[in-house]
Amino acid sequence: MQKINEKLYSWASILDPATLEQAERTASMPFVQPHLALMPDAHLGVGATVGSVIPTPAAIMPAAVGVDIGCGMIALRTGFTSQDMAGKDLARLRHWIERSIPLSAGNYNRRISDTAAPRVKTLEQEAADRLDFYDRLTRTRWDRQLGTLGSGNHFIEVTLDELDRVWLFLHSGSRGIGNAIATHHIRVAQDRCRKNSVRLPDRDLAYLEEGTPEFDLYIRDLNWAQHFALLNREEMMDRLVNDVNRLMGAPVEEQERINCHHNFTQREHHLGRDVWLSRKGAIQADEGRPGLIPGSMGTASYVVEGKGNALSFTSSPHGAGRVYARRAAKRRFTLEDMDKAMVGIEYNRSPAFLDEIPAAYKDIDVVMADAADLVEIRHTLHQIVNVKGD
Repeated sequence: MQKINEKLYSWASILDPATLEQAERTASMPFVQPHLALMPDAHLGVGATVGSVIPTPAAIMPAAVGVDIGCGMIALRTGFTSQDMAGKDLARLRHWIERSIPLSAGNYNRRISDTAAPRVKTLEQEAADRLDFYDRLTRTRWDRQLGTLGSGNHFIEVTLDELDRVWLFLHSGSRGIGNAIATHHIRVAQDRCRKNSVRLPDRDLAYLEEGTPEFDLYIRDLNWAQHFALLNREEMMDRLVNDVNRLMGAPVEEQERINCHHNFTQREHHLGRDVWLSRKGAIQADEGRPGLIPGSMGTASYVVEGKGNALSFTSSPHGAGRVYARRAAKRRFTLEDMDKAMVGIEYNRSPAFLDEIPAAYKDIDVVMADAADLVEIRHTLHQIVNVKGD
């Protein structure tokens, strides 16, 4: 850990100047107290840096939470081992997964499945009089988005741990409805700051103050979107389990399940004060708390346990963190580069995924070494099947 200044602490040994400058701008906001914690996987984001942990006693910057509200990971340890998987047709499994879970941006369910129906009902009850507002925000019914993956760095994987046990692992968030909610409140915050003549170092650092109607509505919508994201991952995991059941000819025995956000805000108590803690690309790492840190699509991912580091506000990184922007990665790398990185992994060989090639990300081993005082590694996972949306 390095203390950059009184308001910025960094755990990142790989940190480019533009990312550091962005983090310093966010940390300079007067209501960021006592300091911003920058995670090992930090990289440029919109407004606030991805990999930021931001305590704010009485205000929230919606863009510092991110537009994929509640994005995170879910992992399930099965009773199967690599021996059980030997000889199984992993290409067939990948195709089944690609049919059972809608992939890619804007691709949603044609109907609400039996497993999704009770989850949708729960969300409808929680939303109450906000449902009409949510319907207006999106052109596609939000309830059809539950159980869909999306694109970018979202993925579904079958993996093996260091004991050759099979884990099911996936990454997604609140989909189009979460993005629409976030975008709406970012604009509200920007309009409010402009009307109040607030000078900002970056318009995406616009904020809402606690005690205002705008703040209360944001928190309400934020909490709903975070729950949507969690249930979205649960729904996809149910479908993934069914596909593995079908492949194995026997039911998956669930031995452990972890579901955690890495783009979220909640009220917490740190360093003697109550704050709104926004984790934009970071997971909660209280002492003993299980968590999930994925690498890129061809490298290791980790099941971890928090160490409760106080200066990090009990947080840790959420992944590898980008080195190359998406367009730059697609210009720099080739399908042959992808083939070399994905040896031994069943995946969809497509130029659409070149922006997700492992070389576009920081070395996950360096990230985990930087996080040594934040989390302890419990399990190391390596992919045997990878599914992504373009």
